[in-house]
Amino acid sequence: MSEAAEPKTPRKLYLISYGCQMNDYDSAKMAEVLAASHGYERTQQPEEADLLLLNTCSIREKAQEKVFSELGRWREWKAAAPGRVIGVGGCVASQEGEALTARAPIVDIVFGPQTLHRLPELLDRTRQTQAPSIDISFPEIEKFDRLPEPKASGPSAYVSIMEGCSKYCTFCVVPYTRGAEVSRPLDDVLTECALLVAQGVRDITLLGQNVNAYRGKMGESRELCDLALLIRYLAQLPGLERIRFTTSHPAEFSDALIQAYADEPKLASFLHLPVQSGSDRILGMMKRGYTRAQFLDKIARVRAARPDLSLSSDFIVGFPTESDEDFVLTMNLIDEARFDCAFSFVYSPRPGTPAANLRDGVDADTKNRRLQMLQARIREYDDAFRAGLVGSRQRVLVEKAATRGGGQLAARLSNHRWVNFDAPESLIGQLVDVEITAAAANSLRGRLLTDRVCA
Repeated sequence: MSEAAEPKTPRKLYLISYGCQMNDYDSAKMAEVLAASHGYERTQQPEEADLLLLNTCSIREKAQEKVFSELGRWREWKAAAPGRVIGVGGCVASQEGEALTARAPIVDIVFGPQTLHRLPELLDRTRQTQAPSIDISFPEIEKFDRLPEPKASGPSAYVSIMEGCSKYCTFCVVPYTRGAEVSRPLDDVLTECALLVAQGVRDITLLGQNVNAYRGKMGESRELCDLALLIRYLAQLPGLERIRFTTSHPAEFSDALIQAYADEPKLASFLHLPVQSGSDRILGMMKRGYTRAQFLDKIARVRAARPDLSLSSDFIVGFPTESDEDFVLTMNLIDEARFDCAFSFVYSPRPGTPAANLRDGVDADTKNRRLQMLQARIREYDDAFRAGLVGSRQRVLVEKAATRGGGQLAARLSNHRWVNFDAPESLIGQLVDVEITAAAANSLRGRLLTDRVCA
């Protein structure tokens, strides 16, 4: 059916996002692009949608298989309304390409992370030709030039400042699915942040696959702005109270960035710095570009700059040939660095990566046992960190009503922890002071201190 012949009633978009914060950001942009071009409104009811999109992640094997499992469930919705369009974007789409439509014939559109801005054209083409439309190219910065102006959906927001990765760690598929590192110009980033702050955003998270590799062009000069300098510029933006960033790479965690933790109070007291392993032998096999000692040195210096820092990391357990000794070194690293949060996974080979060719001699039972031990150790540090907050006074940004309701609000501390407390909904979007009164399993409890409330 042609565009002109279609009804003018509001079109409905059903969108699921898997994976990281970058995917959440991209999904929001997909919805904004389609709202501007075709008037789409998001719905939580897939049965009423005429366009269903799945934004995917291929970092883990189970995440990739989840995509095809979800598409299996969507088959009945397609059968019920043959004119319904199904699209798959993100890293799985980039990795699979045309093979995705062969494995899942119900898919009409396949697009990569760098071509989500072309969704309107892909949608029109597939409707006109009644054939799949595929675009998994890497047009670099074009995506950001063609996105609509950002729209705030609360007091916190994500801003993507660079994409891709050029590190080529042996286990990682990102350089193949998202391309090489490309940074947005400094002025573009500052403009997007200013527009969001003007809409009430107070907390911005800067995003990138390797965010501290950011090197943004500064105006018409040949000079480049790194992440530390960008943070300093943003800290001068009136109305912006918190600055966060993720995900960073230890090899590029610079002295200037460490100094920013000492100098910029708006930079949140939280750092996610993926280490992956505590064994130099395994780090070398992973091609991480740093040693255990170098990593610990950076941690010691950033803790000296920001003593109340909450430290998070990523761990891969059971990398090929990982021995008991290698794993003990990882556990010892946890104790030395005192990570209080972590994302940890059993190693799974990703197609096309160098590590996929290594003989995986670590059996599944050993991997799972090690993973449980590692996660238990992290929980101990998490419990201790949260318990240490009890009795303290914290400046928090009120972001939403608490999940469990009951008249409580949920606010985020500088260290990324959430606290629930009794307060009126009129405080959402404001900075307030709370006293932490208790540490629950997954959050904190607090009491509003009414002497400091700022819009």
